[in-house]
Amino acid sequence: MKTNSHKKEEFPMSTSLLYHGFGVHGYDYVNSKFNGGAVMFTLRPKAFELQCSSCKSSRIIRRGTVERKFRSLPIGRKPVWFSLAVQRVECLVCGLVRQVKIGFADPRRSFTKAFERYALELSRRMTIQDAARHLGVSWDVVKEIQKRYLQRRFSRPKLGKLKEIAIDEISIGKRHRYLTVVLDLKSGAVVFVGDGKGADALDPFWKRLRYAKGKIKAVSIDMSPAYISAILKNLPDAKIVFDHFHVIKLFNDKLSELRRQLYHEVNDILQKQAIKGTRWLLLKNPENLDPNRDEHRRLNEALELNQPLATAYYMKEDLRQLWNQSDKHSADIFLKDWMARARSSGVRMLIQFANTLAGHKSGLLAYYDHPISTGPLEGTNNKIKTMQKQAYGFRDMDFFKLKIMALHQTKYALIG
Repeated sequence: MKTNSHKKEEFPMSTSLLYHGFGVHGYDYVNSKFNGGAVMFTLRPKAFELQCSSCKSSRIIRRGTVERKFRSLPIGRKPVWFSLAVQRVECLVCGLVRQVKIGFADPRRSFTKAFERYALELSRRMTIQDAARHLGVSWDVVKEIQKRYLQRRFSRPKLGKLKEIAIDEISIGKRHRYLTVVLDLKSGAVVFVGDGKGADALDPFWKRLRYAKGKIKAVSIDMSPAYISAILKNLPDAKIVFDHFHVIKLFNDKLSELRRQLYHEVNDILQKQAIKGTRWLLLKNPENLDPNRDEHRRLNEALELNQPLATAYYMKEDLRQLWNQSDKHSADIFLKDWMARARSSGVRMLIQFANTLAGHKSGLLAYYDHPISTGPLEGTNNKIKTMQKQAYGFRDMDFFKLKIMALHQTKYALIG
């Protein structure tokens, strides 16, 4: 018995089913074929006036047809294709030969718009590889679909209404690779991702901001001189607010250096043993010390045996109260008192840090005019790292940046 792998069926398919089932209208069903587990529907366009797909002119000459196939929504686990003879026309206005517009697909793609929407919906809930495997297409097809969508939605965010932003850099892998991220603190959306770190990475952002005529009121940053200089130059009317988490982190770094220095300087064995292994205890907030691991006793023992270390530690805990004052005036008085006590302590590290705070006083007190921080941006940076790990890295840096711009949409936040 002979078998025919190209089995043709002559059953009617309604226009309603084409539209509601596959998102196709303006075309008639001709026939269907089953081949290799796939379904091929042949379509033909309904009668309509031919025109140039670019200038819409009706002054055209027919130049034959091109047989094209488009991947569409699957039926169960069976792939579905549409076959269509696309008319080519020569436009007497443009002077070029083009294919006429296809209603259900992008003229440069080999899949329908409905298939593209379905792939996007799947990629919101699974990895690109999983979506590609389910659809029976390559990883690159799903990735390019997602990339085009992200470009349409997020490549040019509106900057005209920005009021308060946070700026910070993030390490994205080995070899000291960095990205500079700008976050809209009102919406939580990333509005810019620059290559590298420092002031130069922000140059494209300032250019776009001037074009959008944005009026930013406050910027939260760490105490990086490069960021300070860039903001003073490009946003002279904006308030600089130094992020209090970075201030305490800077103090903790200095505290760790002091502990290391004191460990090497002391000769007493008991003092050395007490100081050894206390780095993380010094950096912890008192309320986070673990009583089950005897961390309170170990810390107190180290502080009792070393006065400079104890002074620096308690000054750190006192500095945290700068951001808990009732108003800006009270915070000013508190900061002046803290700096005076630091300078009179005789501990070189505290004296140097007091001088650092004095040089950044306006940015520290600006918190009471604009109570903002880079905290939300730190959370975004953690999401970026998680997304990067789940995807095992990104070869396409433009795609990676677009994924970052879409992170505030939680459905996309942790998809690789």
